[in-house]
Amino acid sequence: MTTNPQPAEPTRATAAPGANAATVEQRARADLPVQGMTCAACVRRVEKALRATPGVAEATVNLVTQRATIAYDARTTTPAALAHAIVEAGYEVPEVPDASALGGAPAAPADAGVTAASADAGDTAASAGAPPPRPHPAASERAAAMDAAEQRERRALRRDVAIAALFTAPLLAVAMSHGALPALEGTFGRWLSLALATVVILGPGRRFFRLAFGALRHRAADMNTLVSLGAGAAWLYSTAAVVAPGLFPHAEHGRLPPVYFEAAAAIVTFVLIGRLLETRARKRLADAVRGLVALQPKTARRLRGDAEDEVPAAALAPGDLVLVRPGERIATDGEVVRGASAVDESMLTGESMPVDKTAGSAVLGGTLNQSGALTFRVTKTGADTALARIVDAVEQAQGSRAPIARLADVVSGVFVPVVAAVASLAFVAWLAVDPTAAGLATAIERFVAVLVIACPCALGLATPAAVAVGTGRGAELGVLVKGGAALEAASRVDTVLLDKTGTLTSGRPELTDVVALAGHGEAELLGLAAAAELQSEHPVARAIVEGARRRGVGLPAASDFRAEIGHGIEARAAGRVVRAGTAAWLRRAGIDTGALEAEAERLAAQGRTPSFVAIDGRLAGLVAVADRPTEEARRAIAALRQLGVEVAMVTGDRAGAARAVAEELGIRAVFAEVRPEDKARLVREQRAAGRRVAMVGDGINDAPALAGADVGVALGSGADVAVASADVALLRGGIAGLPVALGLARATLRTIRQNLFWAFIYNVLGIPIAAGLLYPLTGWLLSPVLASAAMSLSSVSVLANSLRLRAFGRGSRRE
Repeated sequence: MTTNPQPAEPTRATAAPGANAATVEQRARADLPVQGMTCAACVRRVEKALRATPGVAEATVNLVTQRATIAYDARTTTPAALAHAIVEAGYEVPEVPDASALGGAPAAPADAGVTAASADAGDTAASAGAPPPRPHPAASERAAAMDAAEQRERRALRRDVAIAALFTAPLLAVAMSHGALPALEGTFGRWLSLALATVVILGPGRRFFRLAFGALRHRAADMNTLVSLGAGAAWLYSTAAVVAPGLFPHAEHGRLPPVYFEAAAAIVTFVLIGRLLETRARKRLADAVRGLVALQPKTARRLRGDAEDEVPAAALAPGDLVLVRPGERIATDGEVVRGASAVDESMLTGESMPVDKTAGSAVLGGTLNQSGALTFRVTKTGADTALARIVDAVEQAQGSRAPIARLADVVSGVFVPVVAAVASLAFVAWLAVDPTAAGLATAIERFVAVLVIACPCALGLATPAAVAVGTGRGAELGVLVKGGAALEAASRVDTVLLDKTGTLTSGRPELTDVVALAGHGEAELLGLAAAAELQSEHPVARAIVEGARRRGVGLPAASDFRAEIGHGIEARAAGRVVRAGTAAWLRRAGIDTGALEAEAERLAAQGRTPSFVAIDGRLAGLVAVADRPTEEARRAIAALRQLGVEVAMVTGDRAGAARAVAEELGIRAVFAEVRPEDKARLVREQRAAGRRVAMVGDGINDAPALAGADVGVALGSGADVAVASADVALLRGGIAGLPVALGLARATLRTIRQNLFWAFIYNVLGIPIAAGLLYPLTGWLLSPVLASAAMSLSSVSVLANSLRLRAFGRGSRRE
C-alpha cells in the first residue's frame, strides 16, 4: 500500500511569545535525597508535605531511588525550605556539599530558568543587576552525596542487625528449649528473656518507634507503625507477664502467663535484615547511573599561557584550554583547537569505531582519547554537558511512576489503617472465643502476627523497582526511556512509523547497477566513469568512486575535469573523453541516449538515480546509485515482526524510491511524498484507527509527530538526546535499538505485573492466615516470628525479581 497524503491544514500557535515570562523564568527543579522511607505510605507522606509547601507546583517521590523531585517557584520557596518540609515530615535529607547540590535542571528552558542554587528566599534572579546563577551541581556530586548517605545507612543497619541477631539468637534458644535447658525454665529464664528482648527493642528497634512516632505526629501510619505496634505489643504484654504476673488470671494457682519476648525481638531482627538486603539491592539498581558518572575524570590539565595545572574537573569553566593526552578521558565538552587524535565515543554515542578529531572538532566529556594529544577549548561544563544530560535523563526516568502503579498507590493509602483494624478485630474475636489467660495470650499472638505479616513495602516497591532496573538496563544498552509512563506505553506498541532516509537507509547513495552497451565491459565502463568522477564532490560521484574501489576496479589518471551542477561532468581519462550525467547533458554534446532511456526509467522507478556515460562522444552505458537499506534496518524489521509489531514507512521521497526500499525490507504499508507537517496527521489517523503508535524521527523536524504518538522515538546521540522531544532515545545502533527498546519495555511491564501480583497475593493470603481465619478449617496458625520473616522476604523477593531485568539483552532479545 502506497499513499500520498494531502497536506494538513496549518496549525495556529495558542500562546503569544513572552506570555507569563516572569512565571516561567522563576520555575526551578530540585532533586533531594530522602532517607528513612520504608513503604508507599512514607512516599505519600513526603509528597503531601512537599506539596503543602508554598510555591511547590509538583512533587514526586521515589521509594527505590530514595529521591524527591520537586518543581517549584523560586520566588516563593527555596531548596532549604523543601528539605525542611521533608525533615518535619519525619525523614532525613542527607547533607550535600552546598545548597547547589540540591538543585536539578530548571523546568524552564536553560536561557530562562532559575537554578535551585540561585533561588534564595526573596531573590529574583532575573532582576537587573542580579548575579548570574551558579551552574547546576554535577551528577558526580549528587551521586557522591547519596552514596555517602547510603553507606552511612548500611553501616548503621549492619551494626543494628549484628546487635539484634546477637541478642535474639539466645532468646529463640530459650523459647524453643521446651525444658531441654532446665536452668532456663522458670523465673530466671523469663527475666533473662526480658533483659535480652529489651536490648533489642530499645536498641536496634528504636528506629521503628522513632519513625512511627513521627508518622503519628502527622496523623499518618506506615510500615514502621505496624512493626512498632507488633513488636511493642508483644514486648509490653510479656514484660507485664514477668514483672506483674499477678495481674493475669490463674496466676495465684502457680500458672505463669506465656511470654513472647522471642517474637518481639525476632520481628525487629528480621525486619532489619530485610532492610539491609533492600539497601544492597537499591545499590545495584543505581549501577547504570554510577557507571555513567564514573566516566568523567576527576581532574584535568588546564593551560594558562605556558603553564599547565592539574585542577579538579569541576573547576573548569567555558573558555578554558585543556590538554588531554593519549589514554586519558576528556574532562568536559569542548572544541579542539590543536592536535589530532582518534577518540572512542562508544560509551555515549554507540559509534563502534574511534572518531577522528582535528582542529574544530567537537569532543564530549567522558569519552576516551586514544592516539594523539589534543588541546580543546571548554564549551560546556557541569549539568550542561552531554554526559550530565544523559545521567539526568536516566535519573528522571528511574524516579518516575508508571500508570500501572495507580492501584498500588490507592491501596497503600488505606493499607495500614485497614491492617490495624483487621488485627484489632482478630484480637477481639479470639478473646471472645476464649476469655481465659490462654485465650488472651493467643489473641495477642494473632494481633501481633497480623501486624507484622502485612507488607505495604512489597506494594510500594513493585513498580518503582522494575522501572528503575528497566531504565537503567536500557541506558546500558543505549536506550534512554524517559520514565515509567513511556515504558508502559512502549510495551503496548503494535504499530511503528519509520522515516526512510537515514533511518531505514544509510542516508548516503551507494553504487547499485552498471549497464554496459556492446563493445564495452562493465569493469572498463565503471573504471573510466569513476576516474572522471574522482574530482567531483557530489554525493553521486563519491558513490560511483567508492563502488568502483569496492569492486576492485582500477582508476586511471584523469585530467581536464569540468562539471556543471545539476547536469554532469566531463574529463579525460586514459586518453579518452568521458562524459557522465543526465540524458540532457549528453544530448547537449550531440550524444543519443535513446538506447538506454527505457533501462534508466526502469531503474528510476525502483528508486535509483541513473547516470548516462559516454566515451569519446558515443553512449557506452549507464551507472546507477541508490540510498540502500542498511543491514541494521533489515535485522530491526525482522525483529519487530517477531514482536508482532506492524511497520509502516513514512517518507517525503518519491513513491517509486519508497516502494523499492519497502519491498527490499518487506514493509507493506508505505506513505510516500509526505511533508513534515503531514506526519502528525498520519499519527492521529493511525491512533484513531485503534493502533498503539510509535513514531521514529530525529526529534526536531518530526517533533509534532513525536509528541502526538503514543511513543515518540528519537534516533539521537549523546549530544542531542536530552533535547529530543521523544519518549525514547536510541543512542547506539540506530534503528537496531528499536526492537531492544520495545522488548525491554515489555519485559519491564511483565515484571511490574509479576511484582504487583505477588505483592497482592502475599497480603491477601498472609493476613487471613495470620489472623487465624483458616484455623477452624485447616488448623493453620502463623507465629509472629515466621510472620516477620515472611514479611521481610516479600520485599526482598520483589527487588530480586526486578533485578532479573539486568540480564535483558544478554541472551535472546525476543520478548
